[in-house]
Amino acid sequence: MDTRTLGHSDLRVSALGFGCWAIGGEWQDSGGKPLGWGAVDDDESVAAIHRALDLGVTFFDTADVYGTGHSERVLGRALKGHRDEVVIATKWGNLFDEATRTATGEDASPAHLRRALTDSLRRLGTDRVDLYQFHLGGADPEEAAALRDACEDLVREGLLRGYGWSTDDPARAAVFAGGPHCLAVQHACNVLEDAPEMLGLTAERGLASIVRGPLAMGLLTAKHGSGSRGVPGDIRAVPPAWLRYFEEGGVPAPEWAARVDAVRSVLTSGGRTLAQGALAWLWARGAHTVPIPGFRTRAQAEENAGAMAYGPLTEAQMKEVGVLLGR
Repeated sequence: MDTRTLGHSDLRVSALGFGCWAIGGEWQDSGGKPLGWGAVDDDESVAAIHRALDLGVTFFDTADVYGTGHSERVLGRALKGHRDEVVIATKWGNLFDEATRTATGEDASPAHLRRALTDSLRRLGTDRVDLYQFHLGGADPEEAAALRDACEDLVREGLLRGYGWSTDDPARAAVFAGGPHCLAVQHACNVLEDAPEMLGLTAERGLASIVRGPLAMGLLTAKHGSGSRGVPGDIRAVPPAWLRYFEEGGVPAPEWAARVDAVRSVLTSGGRTLAQGALAWLWARGAHTVPIPGFRTRAQAEENAGAMAYGPLTEAQMKEVGVLLGR
């Protein structure tokens, strides 16, 4: 339960990783809509990462675009002196302006891949990335195949340990899965929205499932199924079309809040918090799952890491959740 292997490699990671989107702070799209989770305190972010290390977390996932480079810089600062103790994953494919903290477009070219990696290595303060992930989930499969082959070159150069694709499409994931050093697929999954086809693909191919959105963008951390999550600069306050859990102002959508309430008692049984129960559900979905909940504070780091002490839900609990959600 304590560790997972990333694909066909010798990289061992904690069963729980930490996602570093939120610690990137505020940033926006070209139209001025927020893409971050609100303002952050960098010193608190660093302290939270150090606390996570103390509690046995060894896998940290970020992206160059999170905070337009800021998340990578903060993570690099926090892991200084700890590089050989951890596995670092980051992503590429998005373009951004660091000065204005604005996302400006996409680039799926092999030339950009190398440029982006060079920049990420500098911001992270490291000489290699352990897991490099293509961040454009809907990219053309032929373009992706060329990027997969370019990643193999970077592995041979010692700049990468392995690579993967952040996508929710199993057919696209299969393109990268054909590469010798593909180690993982990053995809959405949580107790409210299962991903059986993708989990099946990763298990069949011997890859890790790096699970983003394991707490449904915070919906599975609330004490109640309603109430505001949105503050200025928080993506949940002005949710894009894909973020269905929240309505304008950060208020949970009623149908999703009802699903949380339906499974709350099962997830919180045995002393778990709601968030810990949601993580336990994911571990029960397969021994290759590595959920990466976000965090901004030491308290959140402690709660999330504390889930590892409980382990996965039992088979009976999993069946009960399925019945309650009508599966």
